[in-house]
Amino acid sequence: MRQRSARRLVAAAVLCLAMGVVGLAAAPVHAAPPAPTTVTIEGDDLTEPLVVHADSGELFSAVLGQVSWLTGPGQTGSPTAEELGPQYLVVVLVDDEPTRHYKLYPLAKGGPRAFRPAEQPDGSKSTDAWFFGRLTMSETLRAAGAPLPARPDSISGGIGGGERVIPEDSLNPGEDLGKMFTELRQAMLLNGAVVVGITLGIAAIALLVRRRTR
Repeated sequence: MRQRSARRLVAAAVLCLAMGVVGLAAAPVHAAPPAPTTVTIEGDDLTEPLVVHADSGELFSAVLGQVSWLTGPGQTGSPTAEELGPQYLVVVLVDDEPTRHYKLYPLAKGGPRAFRPAEQPDGSKSTDAWFFGRLTMSETLRAAGAPLPARPDSISGGIGGGERVIPEDSLNPGEDLGKMFTELRQAMLLNGAVVVGITLGIAAIALLVRRRTR
């Protein structure tokens, strides 16, 4: 009878261990945000907003690519109004609902600039941030219909090609590295807690089995 009870306890311990391992391996899955379907462009020199839909293919990807990377604290301080030139408001929509908006300055002194307002149409908030824009900004907006002077020298590899004033892989490396170490530390702490909990549970069951089999 005691041996049967001991076997049951051992089986329960093994089951708990298996459930712990499965729970550890099953990382939380976050649903991907819905993909943008439309981008609109507004400007003082435009009589009505320009509308670029996702089915436009390369043009849509090129316009969206001018703003999709504008995350983080920004790269530069606020320039003066005299340095900026014409402004274009780019609004990103998902199923006709505005989600994000940005201000682009393709003819800014020293190279294109981009501004991300702190308050966004989807209700999210961060901080106002200025960025060096892509060198292809002017030609991309011109291809979408903005009345900008031609700058074919800024294009390489078609619309949306070219490089930023500052390469993307050099932006905020310290922030990215710190985020990686923070996530790694959290994962290690979680793994350690699960292992300790399982070990203590097995030890307690083993002690109980030992007492009952004496």
